Amino acid sequence: MRLIADLNGIRVAVLGAGRIGSSLAWALRKCGFEVIATARRDETLESVRRLGITAIRNNRGAVESSDVVVISVKPYQLPHLASEVRGFVNDKLVVSVVAGVRRATLERALQANTVYRAMPNINIRIGMSATALSGVIDGVNSNIVEKMFKCAGTTYWVPEEWLDVWTALVGSLPAYVAVIVDSLVLGAISMGFPRDLATKAVLDTIKATAEHLSLRTVHPAELRDEVTTPGGVTIEGLKVLESRGVPASMIEVIEKSAMKAEKLGSSIEDLVEKLMKNPI
Repeated sequence: MRLIADLNGIRVAVLGAGRIGSSLAWALRKCGFEVIATARRDETLESVRRLGITAIRNNRGAVESSDVVVISVKPYQLPHLASEVRGFVNDKLVVSVVAGVRRATLERALQANTVYRAMPNINIRIGMSATALSGVIDGVNSNIVEKMFKCAGTTYWVPEEWLDVWTALVGSLPAYVAVIVDSLVLGAISMGFPRDLATKAVLDTIKATAEHLSLRTVHPAELRDEVTTPGGVTIEGLKVLESRGVPASMIEVIEKSAMKAEKLGSSIEDLVEKLMKNPI
């Protein structure tokens, strides 16, 4: 790979400009990277072009003109993509956001020498993703990968074997938070409170509470106890949460989701290996 000290000189190809791919391309462009994205559908290409990003259908052409290649396709699309770019990425820095497909499989499928994995979540749409990164921390390629995804939020280096738990905890967390927000708002509505005001108040309070915990670095239970006065309103609500098993349920949510992620990952690996032998 051609290493460039100035990030503004690095050209990134995003292969697969779906929700995650197009959001990442937009974030990278705002950070000063040169970006080219690929897609199959005309409407997707036009949508990306409206962001001021070059968009084409030719995956191999995008790869050949780039220093860094981001793989952002569905797992079942990987064998076809690999057949297009195999042999053209061996000197490139490759970053995959494909769920479930491990680095070793990606290296074989793409014939790539330098592969990293990144697991963002849907908040990449607003440049606030919490993204897990996995790969060799060499101080060169790893720095480029980290700077790329810091354009779209915060980053955390984790061992590859933790990515299934990360998917369950962080990848799925926006859905869990959305359910919690909706349930709290419905509770307020049931007591005659207006929806718009309830929604804004809940979102503001969740945001402030997260910031509170982050700034003070206290255990969440400490903040809970500070809010809870003897015989007060909060303890009444906490009793309901405990009686309905909500804390235990949240633990099980992560456990079950992580096991599902691991199972799906194994299935995807098998599918990729099978399709690599018989490309669709």
